[in-house]
Amino acid sequence: MTEERLVGGYSGRLLLAVSVGWAFIQAGRLVVSPLLPEISGQFRLSPTQEGLTVTTIWFVYACLQYPSGRLSDALTRTTLLVAGLCVIAVGFLAFAGAPTYLVLLAGAVLVGFGAGLYPTPARGLVSDLYVERRGQAFGLHTASGDVGGVIAAGLAVVTLAVASWRGAFLPVAAVLLCVALALHAWSREGYHVESVELEVGATARRLLGDPGTRRLILAYALYAFTWQAATGLLPTFLRRSKSFSPAIATASFGTLFVVGAAVKPVAGGLGDRVRRDRLAPAALLLAAVALTGVVLASSELAVTVGVVVFAAGLMSYPPVM
Repeated sequence: MTEERLVGGYSGRLLLAVSVGWAFIQAGRLVVSPLLPEISGQFRLSPTQEGLTVTTIWFVYACLQYPSGRLSDALTRTTLLVAGLCVIAVGFLAFAGAPTYLVLLAGAVLVGFGAGLYPTPARGLVSDLYVERRGQAFGLHTASGDVGGVIAAGLAVVTLAVASWRGAFLPVAAVLLCVALALHAWSREGYHVESVELEVGATARRLLGDPGTRRLILAYALYAFTWQAATGLLPTFLRRSKSFSPAIATASFGTLFVVGAAVKPVAGGLGDRVRRDRLAPAALLLAAVALTGVVLASSELAVTVGVVVFAAGLMSYPPVM
């Protein structure tokens, strides 16, 4: 049996690779948000077209979640991970070089498709590699997503200061291709391709047949819509509705993920000692009140405090759920 090392060794190398991959997938998708006003200005987008660009990435990503899980079970984790990384890298390169809005939208489809193939087999691989240290391994891997949000904010600040918005996507694509090469070189699984029956109907009936599961899915779906809206449009909202400078709006966006990285372990620990069915609604109530404050507040300080409190409530929910 492979030694369960978090750093070094076979398991540690693969954990590092899939975590870096997830961090930069998140960074590439999330950096679209603070750069959206500049992208919109170049292509003269309407608010509807702006929203469609962000929505396309996340909608295609959502549609691929279930198929990627089925495929990673039937094929190999490496097959899905390397394929997903290559597709999303091409999508980000399309973003960087898009001459028209339609090409940009095609890039958004590729980004969503590649990103949708990745997270389920990545988590499956972590689960395959770790048994005794699985909690620690998942903690490190999931935290990489919040690190990706911070990277996105940093990329946006640097790009807006010294280059065109297109430059933000080139390093992301380069890192993702390097991760794909690392997984290709390090993984012992190899590749396997065949047709797979997705069994969508049977799975849906099994999940939706239980009332408790239906309620949990509905609650998490509503939360997910809120999370996506906040991460997708917060920087644009702060710049246009609150007159924040690009740097301050982007820093506020990055605050979501800095706070998330800090509060998730705390919320998870509380969930072990306090009833989760009380803690989860309390976190959401805190987020809702804070977001209302962000919308209504007029001073920059009040809005910033509201964003911090909103992030604390919003990001506390997943580990409890």
